[in-house]
Amino acid sequence: MDWKLPRQGACRCGEVRIEVRAAPLVTMACHCTGCQKMSSSAYSLSAAIPAEGFAVTEGEPVVGGLHGPDAHHYFCPRCMTWMFTRAEGMDWFVNVRPTLLEGAGDFAPYIETWVGEKLPFAETGAVKSYEALPPMEDYEGLMAEFREWVVSRDLGGEVIR
Repeated sequence: MDWKLPRQGACRCGEVRIEVRAAPLVTMACHCTGCQKMSSSAYSLSAAIPAEGFAVTEGEPVVGGLHGPDAHHYFCPRCMTWMFTRAEGMDWFVNVRPTLLEGAGDFAPYIETWVGEKLPFAETGAVKSYEALPPMEDYEGLMAEFREWVVSRDLGGEVIR
């Protein structure tokens, strides 16, 4: 699949702009109640982008949402759009909200997490589901499977699952 990189993105008001220059390692939907509240939706979407392939190109995002030591959620200071998350101790990737990017429809979630907190009507179409988070030792295999899945989807636009 051609990810059409780089891709530009922005918050709702356009004050903070981002650029993605690397293909996602994996795409996800999170059903945890925290993501439900922060996204004002049934789940949040994210694409794990290698850190060197992500940049804020305009504006200065601020930390919002949780202010704890584990994750830093970045928002536009003006419109308060939740834009990306950086996990403490995992500096090698950034979880970007792919709906902010051009061509967001290419970022269908491959895995869904925290289905134990999922709202009964929420469906994502994700290939793999986890009651909470996948074990850390599973991520390398998940990323390899994701790459294969992405290639399988590039058949005339038809999604193969």
